Amino acid sequence: MKALQSQKILALFLGIFFSTAFALKHPDLVTAAERSPLADGGAGTARPIAASPTAAKPVGLDAVQLGRSLDRGDVAGGIQQIELGWKRQFENYYQGKLTSRLLNVEQIVRVLEKNHRESGQKAALIYAVPATNHLELILVAPGGPPVHRRVTAANRDALAAMTKAFRNEVANPSNFNGAYLPSARALYQWTIAPLEPDLKARGINSLIFCLGKGLRGLPLAALHDGQQFLVEKYSLSIIPAFNLLDNRVSKLQNVYVLAMGASEFKDKSALPGVPLELSTIVNRLGRGERWLNQDFTLANLKARRDIYPFEIVHFATHAKFLPGDVTQSYIQFWDDQLRQDRFKSLGLRSPAVQLLVLSACQTALGDAQAELGFAGLAVQSGSKAALASLWAVSDTGTLALMSEFYRQIPSASIKADALRKTQIAMLKGRLNLRGAAQPSPSRTGQAPTSANAAPEVVDYTHPYYWSAFTLVGNPW
Repeated sequence: MKALQSQKILALFLGIFFSTAFALKHPDLVTAAERSPLADGGAGTARPIAASPTAAKPVGLDAVQLGRSLDRGDVAGGIQQIELGWKRQFENYYQGKLTSRLLNVEQIVRVLEKNHRESGQKAALIYAVPATNHLELILVAPGGPPVHRRVTAANRDALAAMTKAFRNEVANPSNFNGAYLPSARALYQWTIAPLEPDLKARGINSLIFCLGKGLRGLPLAALHDGQQFLVEKYSLSIIPAFNLLDNRVSKLQNVYVLAMGASEFKDKSALPGVPLELSTIVNRLGRGERWLNQDFTLANLKARRDIYPFEIVHFATHAKFLPGDVTQSYIQFWDDQLRQDRFKSLGLRSPAVQLLVLSACQTALGDAQAELGFAGLAVQSGSKAALASLWAVSDTGTLALMSEFYRQIPSASIKADALRKTQIAMLKGRLNLRGAAQPSPSRTGQAPTSANAAPEVVDYTHPYYWSAFTLVGNPW
């Protein structure tokens, strides 16, 4: 009897030993359980990870292993590594499993081709992965195989220094001498120029960026080729991973907006432009409701959505993506500070919300955790896409942009193009609010430096006013 028990114990031990050895040798095969398809093609949703004293935290992308695959010419395998690695990175941040559909390169291309036929916009997917000694760029687009480029000038230290300089200069509206242009051009040369011949040859007019650590908070629209801003050439969006994306095309004609917000707070700076913002966007779209201050509650949001689904939900309130874990970032309601780990309680997945707008959003630029929260906004909230700002823009600047954005939505081919046309109108000086008596406070509550009185026409051409606004998630 004892001999039989010893044999069972030995068999169990050997089973665990060989299973572990197999997992270490074939990590990609072990993750197959994560690859369950979504029946409705929806974006990923977080499910809590069961607590286990022996469970290891999910790891992100192994840049060294990725480099080896790309050196062998296995670009398709490299893309799979990126998708799985960044999925695990977001799961680690949100402390929950994200369901997804693991598409191979051919399947991703077929999705892009299908959406081109349905929307008229020809999109390309760009992966940008920082490594110690270089930047890895991969282009996936209709019209040919994936393209890999390695940019040795953009080593990790150089890239980090350049992105920091660029963000600081673009986010400073008091400097109108183009101080941001050198860093804007350098980053363009590193991230776009190596792929540009292929983009032009394939007729691409929309870029979807899947970005690595340190790049997710870049105001991409303000990258510059020496003649034009990037947004003048392409519509732009960022995603956490293609396999976490609800990739279906949705037209935003004849949609209704649920516009909610607060202009005053107990312990935060006032947002005096919010009442006008809510009225303006409902009037621009011609369909919707607005709810202000005491009526801006999670309970009222759910009650109104029970009556009508509202394809667009607009929040004009303080929202911050901060350093630290997922509980540090939040959206401020009238009576509650909704932390990001509770974003799924918004109930935006069912019925599906096509677009969540956070018009007074602010992100801790340069912080990896804050940028994970920003890049995963659509996934965690349940909306197909989100429009949010990387920094707090002035009340009047936000009002100008939102007013034009909602004017563009009904006629735009895709959401990303509505934002592109709005940003171009601002940088070209075609959007102005006249008659301002004094400088408007910014959405941080601090007045921008200026003369004693504001000019009759407020100049919104500086990228501070328009490049902060970023479309996260489904661009179609």
